[in-house]
Amino acid sequence: MPPRRTPRSESRPAGPAPASYGIADLAREFDVTTRTIRFYEAEGLIAPTRQGQRRIFRPRDRVRLKLILRGKRLGFSLGEIREIIDLYDRAPGEIGQLRFFLGKIRERRAILERQRTDIAEALSELGEVEQRCAAQLRQLERRRRPPR
Repeated sequence: MPPRRTPRSESRPAGPAPASYGIADLAREFDVTTRTIRFYEAEGLIAPTRQGQRRIFRPRDRVRLKLILRGKRLGFSLGEIREIIDLYDRAPGEIGQLRFFLGKIRERRAILERQRTDIAEALSELGEVEQRCAAQLRQLERRRRPPR
């Protein structure tokens, strides 16, 4: 299993947060491409302001990007991530968002547990088949050896 890449934001030195960020700043901080950030913008998940062609991301956009990337890492679809994030701005606010998110976490955990069971069964079956094939190959090779 490859090591989990830690976003640079988790190792950022303490201090006051900037009032705004450029797209390259966020791409570097979260170790994603600017194309990825533009995609999330096109999907309506983040909404930077503009100064001419330049995108200006506020702390809210940064937090939303962090949540999007965490959701993707946990296996949620963009639709599910959108629902979770958007609930924060609607009644009942953060309480509703957290209840919904807990439900989604439980669903995702159940799916992953089923997949883990399926993978364990598949690995066990592959091991059995591999042993049978190896034994059969040894037997066939012994039959084909020329007499001494």
